[in-house]
Amino acid sequence: MSLPPLYALRAFEAAARLGSFSRAAASLHVTPGAVSRHIRTLEAWFGCELFVRKGPRVDITAAGKVLAGQLGEGFQLLEKACHGFRRQQQELRLKAPSTLTMRWLLQVLSEFQQRHKTPLVQISSVWMDVDEVDFSREAFDCAILLGKGQFGPGTQSLPLFEEWLIPVCAPALLSRARQNLAECELIHPSPDRRDWQRWLAATGRSEQVELFTGKVFDTLEQGSLAAISGHGVSVGDLFLSREAINSGLLALPFNTAVATGDGYYLVWPVNTRCRQQIDQFYEFIVSRRPEKLPGNIAQVRLN
Repeated sequence: MSLPPLYALRAFEAAARLGSFSRAAASLHVTPGAVSRHIRTLEAWFGCELFVRKGPRVDITAAGKVLAGQLGEGFQLLEKACHGFRRQQQELRLKAPSTLTMRWLLQVLSEFQQRHKTPLVQISSVWMDVDEVDFSREAFDCAILLGKGQFGPGTQSLPLFEEWLIPVCAPALLSRARQNLAECELIHPSPDRRDWQRWLAATGRSEQVELFTGKVFDTLEQGSLAAISGHGVSVGDLFLSREAINSGLLALPFNTAVATGDGYYLVWPVNTRCRQQIDQFYEFIVSRRPEKLPGNIAQVRLN
């Protein structure tokens, strides 16, 4: 079945919604005469009167009201579909953990946007006790998450870089921490104390330190800031702590870094319509991943 001209339908819907040919013309950037002609085209096509003309005044008919209601819903759906498709071509909504964002990702995003006008990456940096994303419920196109590469059914992922844990402290505490870690206040960057637990186990120091003491925080970023302020010895990600180490804000009391088996991954839903934009984004950020470990750092991997 053929359809009446879309421009005529649009003119009628605007006139019905605004109650005036002149206001409809202004909203569509055409003349009132053009609106009137479009509506007469529809009336001829449907074989019924849609407006009653009373000089300069027009009143919509009962038939016109029915058509206007259905067209209003239809145009809203069309606008939503077009806006969503356009957004998918121009934007990426990204979820990322707060420490990664502050210590690495913000600078990488700035460089990406300087080189690429699109897609515009809209980042939401959040605290996550467990790095996860539910693309069916959360309004994200992709995410950077810490894990082992499996982030649930219906997702795909590509690796960025591994997590390497290492103790960090303020330079003033460096000597004391090296001589006797057990006498130092431990800073735990996660409530489950897993980072210290893994580093101590991998380096054979579990019996030397009382694990369930010290200060407990929610993120690596909070733990690093507490360490910078001299409140104890924390565990940090070596890559994400590198800038603070190079600038002298943090020091390394030990030269052993432990690979936990986890790493940072770019994750997206299998049924995404943004795959081209995600691939472009991944190619750039993976080229900006941290360099390899310094040669003076001993590497231990958890079994």
